[in-house]
Amino acid sequence: MKNSSQLPASSGQQQTHFRFECPISIEAAGDEKAVPHFSMVAYTGGMMKIAGFMHPVVVDLEGISIDRQNIPIRLDHNPKQGVGHTDRVVIENGQILADGLISRDTSWARDVAKSGSRGFPWQASIGADILAAEFIPNGSTVTVNGRSFDGPLYVIRQSILKEISFVDNGADTQTTATVAAHQAAPDQQPVTSFSEKEPQMDEAAEKTTPETPAGQPQTPQKIEAAAGVDDPVLQMRQRVADETRRIQAIRTVCDGKHTDIEAKAIVEGWDVTRCELEVLRASRPAAPAAHVRHQSGDPKVFEAVALMAAGVSDTRMQAAYDAATLEAADRLRGIGIQEYCERISGATHFPRFRRDASGWLQAAFSTASLPGILSNVANKMLLEGYNYIEDAWRRVCKIASVNDFKEHTRYRMTGSFTFEKVGADGELKHGKLDEMKFGQKADTHGIMFALTRQMIINDDLGAFADIPRSIGMGAAEAIADAVWGLLLSNPNDFFSLAHKNYKDGADTILSVDGLTLAEILFSEQTKPNGRPLGITPSLLLVPTALKVAAQLLMTSVLLNETTTANKGKPANNPHVGKFEVVSSAYLSNPSFAGASSKAWYLLADPNRIPAIEVAFLNGVDRPTVEKTDADFNTLGIQFRGYIDFGVREQDWRACAKMKGEV
Repeated sequence: MKNSSQLPASSGQQQTHFRFECPISIEAAGDEKAVPHFSMVAYTGGMMKIAGFMHPVVVDLEGISIDRQNIPIRLDHNPKQGVGHTDRVVIENGQILADGLISRDTSWARDVAKSGSRGFPWQASIGADILAAEFIPNGSTVTVNGRSFDGPLYVIRQSILKEISFVDNGADTQTTATVAAHQAAPDQQPVTSFSEKEPQMDEAAEKTTPETPAGQPQTPQKIEAAAGVDDPVLQMRQRVADETRRIQAIRTVCDGKHTDIEAKAIVEGWDVTRCELEVLRASRPAAPAAHVRHQSGDPKVFEAVALMAAGVSDTRMQAAYDAATLEAADRLRGIGIQEYCERISGATHFPRFRRDASGWLQAAFSTASLPGILSNVANKMLLEGYNYIEDAWRRVCKIASVNDFKEHTRYRMTGSFTFEKVGADGELKHGKLDEMKFGQKADTHGIMFALTRQMIINDDLGAFADIPRSIGMGAAEAIADAVWGLLLSNPNDFFSLAHKNYKDGADTILSVDGLTLAEILFSEQTKPNGRPLGITPSLLLVPTALKVAAQLLMTSVLLNETTTANKGKPANNPHVGKFEVVSSAYLSNPSFAGASSKAWYLLADPNRIPAIEVAFLNGVDRPTVEKTDADFNTLGIQFRGYIDFGVREQDWRACAKMKGEV
């Protein structure tokens, strides 16, 4: 499967190629100058395995937009490898059907046409712009395209079909495409045949087929009839023919005067009777129209309106949106949540909301725009809140990834790889390879929030936007609490005399001498085989109360020690610039057991040897927001914010703790 970009969290257009193998037929032209035709099933509505996606992908055919009939046809999704174009693309019976012309004069077009006529089994693949996507977690079931699918998977809820490609190999090896010669010999019966385009015939003529004189080859039309209804390509071609007749009849009824009805009837698969009824209704004299407030501006304008209501700074707004978007949003500054939802959904639900809040919410969220825009706003506000919280833990912890929620084991090689002198016989000895094991496991941390009836009645847009910001802050706090809580709790005597990475006493206060003592303590750490660890510390971790003292020790070239006791000591600071200072208020917070305003730490670079590891599921290190259906007890529309991570101590040799007693 082929994918040109990652799945968007929840906003923005991204070009993603869904590669789905489907039958393709190519009509070989009798005249070399004639343009070959093709027919294909471009997508069948099922699950696809696409490179770059962790889980299968299903495209919701109700949400895919076909904005034109002449879609480019390429080879392997490469814009430079043009093949031709479609002249008809339809969605029918849960499938995307397409036929068209191999109209490009390129080597790739000639290859597709020639190899197809020789029987090469081409398959099809669609390329689409993603507008909205939904993740279905493990244990959940979703119905899409009339079929049920079990999570985990992604559902592309809204997309625009941009191109279709010929591909030579797909995951489904059962699909085939066949190409036959212009005419078959009397004793041969091809699976299907391909001919030059024939004049259109009426239905009565199509139902009658004259007998073939003995000894004469069958025409392509007769071969198709002989092939029988079990041939999938013939069935497909019959459906395309039926679709052609339906579209022609709709165009005749609309007569170029009702283009909106014509387009809707073609896309939604109306029959001629329904189309005639809609045209009749549209032709009646119009009654005085009720006032309907239509959507104004693009979705980014509404995102900006909500962020302004939440108090996002002008600097951040100017960095995220262009001047035209901000100007349009500024004109809507101060609107309430009711008007906000109604403007986006393009309908006025306000007169009934007080007595039917549930109906108001369902009507507003039944539109395609409102859930997507509010999800984007929630994601942006959640990320802003997430970035508000102190994240000093990122500097002292190793950031890792796990692909599931099972217990994982980390291995660190600790054996002896000492080079030894090679003897006269030239034999090299094998190094000894041992392992140390450390654990890790990710868990889900999350919370629900809702657009409630009370928020709607209070008409406060800022209150809704503030909720995901608070949740983002909560997600960041959850990680910080887990990291610092683990460090301060001293799990499994992580800092201890037995591990030779802990000291107490008056000489452990943060000073030049204290740093020297800590550096010696760290450097005396050994591997399990007794050899030196060979790694130097690079980080000086301190509580807020020691931050200034630590920074002075790292930046002051000269010492200011003039007491009699310090006579004869060098005036230069031996530790200047040696360590990076990292400070956290969590280290001295009394709500954590083991907190201290005097204790401090020396740590190695966590990417060389980690003391603590933070692992995120699939490497996603920030929270996700998803819209969910509200349960019976909640009057409103629910969202959920969650993040999957685990925190675990690793190698005690990576860190030394000084108690800092006076």
